[in-house]
Amino acid sequence: MSLNAQFPKQVPFLPGHVFSDPYKENHHKTQQFSNINGTVQEKTNFIHEEFDPNLLDSMKMGTPPNLTYGSRQPPENDYIPRIQPPWLKYDRAVLRFYSYFQESVVENPNENYRIRQVIIYYYLSDGTIHVTEPRVQNSGIPQGLFIKRQKIPKKLGKQDFYTWEDLQLCSNINFYDRVYRICDCDTYTREFYEYMGKPLSLPEQLPKDNFKAQKETKDLKINPPDTKEYKEYFEVKLGGGHPNGGLNKYLSNDRKVLSFDIIWDDASIEGQLNYYTLNYYLADETCEVKEVRKQNSGKDPYPLMLRRQKIPKQPILTHYPGMTLKKEEFYGPLDLICGNQVRIYGRDCFIYGCDDFTKEYYLTVLGIQQKPATLKQERGKKFYQPVPPYNGYGYEEDSLGSVYSLQPKPPKKDVRKNFTQDQFILRFEARLISEIREENSRRFIISFYCGDDTVQVYQTSERNSGIWGGKFQERSRQKNPLTNDYYTEKDFQLGAIVQFNVYKFQLMRADEFTVNYMKQKSDVFKEADIKQIIAKLRMFADNYPNFDSFLIDLMKKLDKQLKGQIEFEELAVGLQELGFNLTLQEQYYLMREFDISGEWKMNMQAFWEGIGGKRS
Repeated sequence: MSLNAQFPKQVPFLPGHVFSDPYKENHHKTQQFSNINGTVQEKTNFIHEEFDPNLLDSMKMGTPPNLTYGSRQPPENDYIPRIQPPWLKYDRAVLRFYSYFQESVVENPNENYRIRQVIIYYYLSDGTIHVTEPRVQNSGIPQGLFIKRQKIPKKLGKQDFYTWEDLQLCSNINFYDRVYRICDCDTYTREFYEYMGKPLSLPEQLPKDNFKAQKETKDLKINPPDTKEYKEYFEVKLGGGHPNGGLNKYLSNDRKVLSFDIIWDDASIEGQLNYYTLNYYLADETCEVKEVRKQNSGKDPYPLMLRRQKIPKQPILTHYPGMTLKKEEFYGPLDLICGNQVRIYGRDCFIYGCDDFTKEYYLTVLGIQQKPATLKQERGKKFYQPVPPYNGYGYEEDSLGSVYSLQPKPPKKDVRKNFTQDQFILRFEARLISEIREENSRRFIISFYCGDDTVQVYQTSERNSGIWGGKFQERSRQKNPLTNDYYTEKDFQLGAIVQFNVYKFQLMRADEFTVNYMKQKSDVFKEADIKQIIAKLRMFADNYPNFDSFLIDLMKKLDKQLKGQIEFEELAVGLQELGFNLTLQEQYYLMREFDISGEWKMNMQAFWEGIGGKRS
């Protein structure tokens, strides 16, 4: 037995209270690990391990442990906790209660107790509490932190601490032999208790002590009813100025203006409806009437109809103003209601509206709701400013720039279209339409540039024809005389007639690129869509008893000699005899679609099947 074991247990285990055993002989350290057959093993002679005898019996008998030993209890939390600890779940969550305690006062004739207000904070993360007292200026009492943050036991010397369930409204609580009365809490605390299923009761008011009541009555002074008149009398008697009775009204209503919309119907020969704005100043009860000016009204620019003054209901007109003893009655806020008439020195004005501040003032102060009146709408005067004609310099957009602004700006171009469509050029072979027969044989090549919608015309010539070939028109934007808009790509269809300046051209043919481009953009070039062409052709079957009779009549009129294929002229003549109004471009794409051999001849068998005929 060691020497330390002989000392009594009441001696604290501190430095200086523990001594070495002078009778100890064995000072070596026990070897824990050893190497046996090349394996490191631990000696367990000095280790006591508790074991379950039921588990050993089940292992010896070979029976399942769940029948003899019982099943393993599932863990409450894994390495990923399913239940958050309080320090994580309630981080920065604090409950706040407003309370007070009563403190006795001795040797004071005015009071025998005092009410001191404190705030109790309860921290949900660790269950600690701290109490603080708000500082009151010039109170003469040390205030501030009352109890430092700590766990407060319910009874001294025991490990039973206060929790949030013990803090309830309208209840007393004891902290270190001082009783606090909890009377109220903040919004978060009330919501927390409702969420936990324990709602708090209604709050109660803080009581007043005798010292506060006496202090309030001490500062309260009640003057005699005629004190004000005495002061004004002595001030004037000593040479002072007259009292300003409207100062308080001026200070409370300064910059508060009621604005009304009024109208005066001038019934004279040259009169008309005149619109004004009546401003009523609450500070001194004066009014001013301003004229609502309109452009090009033909009136002289007089801004005011009536300067700022009080408006009498029935003015007293005398040769010497101010020399009458009669009292005038002036207009006030109760007289200025929407829908009423206001007589301003012989002019009957009608109030038909007011601004938002005026509506709010009447509703909150006077309890009157202003409802604006509806007026007959006057026909507005339309002024037409003609646009000057095109001066011939540049495009029309350049000429309009000097009309809309003093400093013309260059017109904006469609840069995206210029970058995406600049590579596409539509080329057509056209003939000139003229009253002179010799000029109708002239042939031209019209190029339309999709990037900027410009057109360029070249003239072709044959040898010994007497016609000079070359550039006929420079590349520029041209206007359609029918719509007065610039030509776009959808205006160029086969068979269409376009006019540049005084020359008219009919588009006869197009190159391979233009044909494929129009076929790909069937949404723009409707007459290049073969599906719509066939659907339009099938619509003519409504004039026949059935669809088969329509197909038979169509084939007979087109292929009269039963050759199995027809040329473009035969297609145009046959459709004309049947009364089918297909355009030249639709006939062109119809011929192109069913030209199987590539010899510009329509295969009748393919055309039969294409429009819906049965295969033979």
